[in-house]
Amino acid sequence: MFVLAKEGTPLDPCHPARARKLLASGRARVHRHTPLVIRLTDRTAAASTVQGVEVGIDPGSKHTGIAVFYADGGTRTGLFALQLDHRGGSIRNRLVQRAAYRRRRRSVNLRYRKPRFANRKRPEGWLPPSLRHRVATALSWVTRLTRWAPVRALHVERVAFDTGSLAAGRPLEGVRYQRGTLYGCEVREYLLAKWGRCCAYCGATGVPLNLDHIQPRSRDGSDRVSNLTLACVPCNQAKNNRPVEEFLAGRPRVLARLLTQAKAPLRDAAAVNTTRWALWRALARTGLPVHSASGGRTKWNRSRTGAPKSHTLDALHVGCLDTVTALPARVLVVACTGRGTRCRTRTDRYGFPRLRLPRVKQVYGFATGDLVQAVVPSGTKAGIHTGRVAVRSRGSFNVTTGSGVVQGIHYRHIRLLQRADGYAYSGKEEGFSSFA
Repeated sequence: MFVLAKEGTPLDPCHPARARKLLASGRARVHRHTPLVIRLTDRTAAASTVQGVEVGIDPGSKHTGIAVFYADGGTRTGLFALQLDHRGGSIRNRLVQRAAYRRRRRSVNLRYRKPRFANRKRPEGWLPPSLRHRVATALSWVTRLTRWAPVRALHVERVAFDTGSLAAGRPLEGVRYQRGTLYGCEVREYLLAKWGRCCAYCGATGVPLNLDHIQPRSRDGSDRVSNLTLACVPCNQAKNNRPVEEFLAGRPRVLARLLTQAKAPLRDAAAVNTTRWALWRALARTGLPVHSASGGRTKWNRSRTGAPKSHTLDALHVGCLDTVTALPARVLVVACTGRGTRCRTRTDRYGFPRLRLPRVKQVYGFATGDLVQAVVPSGTKAGIHTGRVAVRSRGSFNVTTGSGVVQGIHYRHIRLLQRADGYAYSGKEEGFSSFA
């Protein structure tokens, strides 16, 4: 748990059991509900010895893993894990929808502003909103962690895949390719991400996977990454050096899917490579030392420590390390939801307003997105429900918990835990599904 001194200065995190004792004895009070941050009432920063922590960041297209850990040379001890779920896809969809509305209004010669796409100049370092969102949210949470913990250094995975080398058609053998400790990690990790870590022919998972040439090299197939796929050992031996059309002659749907997926680029890799430098520059502006490493190095570290694959464990293994002595037991899942919308209307299929929304967002002191606890004494909804609230003007609210939506709870039974900050919080055990 994160701990603050009496004046608000961050101290070293403590064990949850220690935090409960401090809260029960009155020596601390809750500073923030999620993630839990306590503030001591009887100790100042001058009377405390601070060791300091470090933060590892594994940026991704859909998810970003963040880990807080103690570092003693090459030994790391995991303290806190956070998985940040981005909403870049929904931002892109809304922008495409808005552009379609505007294009349609211009095409039918309606009274609307003239197009301005031809007289605009993008500044240097410009990123689309869907990509800029990934950088901004990751930086926002790193900034929050520096307020709650004495962060001494940052470790970020600056590049997941060297797409330039992948597209160059470099052979998979030879001295030039075999140099270095991380032999084969970049190509293999790229293929694992692209093909979903399963056999492309039979869909088997959890088994050893080999690199297979879709068009065999003995039949003029190349070593380009677009001609490589993953195959389990039985499928790889059964295919041998036959053309893929012959091997999958009795399964036309599998053949069509495989050929389509082989030609399609890995969009997630493109998004990560586009934002990697912007994120690194943003982290460098915090004034903390920033150490960078590649995704191949992270996978190599995980293979040496025997840790399973996850976003938060990747963040814990970023950079140079020798061993990891402890892993965080639970992961805080933070989903980006936004802070609502400034638009006070709903549109029809043509982009014109069809109804108006109330201009006041707070109802009986609550706003949509607030983290609340509802204690219902009786009825079919009796019990304690904790989650995000959706307000209604009639005073009967909906509460979204980890197990579903509880509808029609009166505001008198609801207690505010934390104001909406643009994120939805849940938790999960490392490697398992989410829980409330």
